[in-house]
Amino acid sequence: MTKQRPLLGELCAEFAGTMILILFGCGVVAQVTTSSDGSLGDHDSIAWAWGLGVTLGVYVAARISGAHLNPAVTIALAAFKGFEWRKVAPYVLAQTLGAFVAALLVRASYADLIGAVDPDHTIATQGIFSTLPGNGGADVSISTAFLDQVIGTAILVFVIFAVTTAWNNPPMANLGPVVVGLLVVAIGMAWGANAGYAINPARDFGPRLASLITGYGGAMNDQNGDLYFWLPIVAPIIGGLIGGFLFKVLIENHLTDPALDEDEDEAVSEPVPARS
Repeated sequence: MTKQRPLLGELCAEFAGTMILILFGCGVVAQVTTSSDGSLGDHDSIAWAWGLGVTLGVYVAARISGAHLNPAVTIALAAFKGFEWRKVAPYVLAQTLGAFVAALLVRASYADLIGAVDPDHTIATQGIFSTLPGNGGADVSISTAFLDQVIGTAILVFVIFAVTTAWNNPPMANLGPVVVGLLVVAIGMAWGANAGYAINPARDFGPRLASLITGYGGAMNDQNGDLYFWLPIVAPIIGGLIGGFLFKVLIENHLTDPALDEDEDEAVSEPVPARS
């Protein structure tokens, strides 16, 4: 009989794993944004650090909670993989709190550098903590940003399901976090222009709230003054459900238990008794 883990332990793991993720993610954006000559990084270093942050966060939490680290992933797992719905809200809260605390640490550590480049705490450095359409610069519509987040999160969940489904010949368990981290790097490099690839409601809302209470008065809005905080919450959840559904329909429904396949192969290979 499998021993159930206490929910508190799972929530602590989700909190810690998400905190590690954001420490590296928001940390690298802060480093790049406050570097006046660009010598401390660029878009590629941001994409790689976010991916590594995911890998390390998953290694921290996977053994205890499964390392969702993302409300969109948690909800998709509940919808399609049997995760208990009663745990969804606590997991989401723990993930958001982990992101919030990590963002506060980044905010405090980079306070002097942020103050030097953006003393009024404007949209110029808001992207350290939360996403914006067109990354706060390009003219990207809300509808385009929404679609971008749906697609990006659908890709994320679809591939996560692919690399964690036992019947789908996934990577070895100890390599799974590396593959998921590389997935996030790839999404950042391919889907980062329209909306900053939040693909994670906790990753965006936790740091956004942290920035709001530490001087960024417009944190809930985009560069045009429109209310924006809801988009990186709603669109990733929809995208995660779409990604989970597509994996179920296109892949999982066509998989069979490898043990059954072996039994069938053995049955076919056995000689047929000769009739008397």
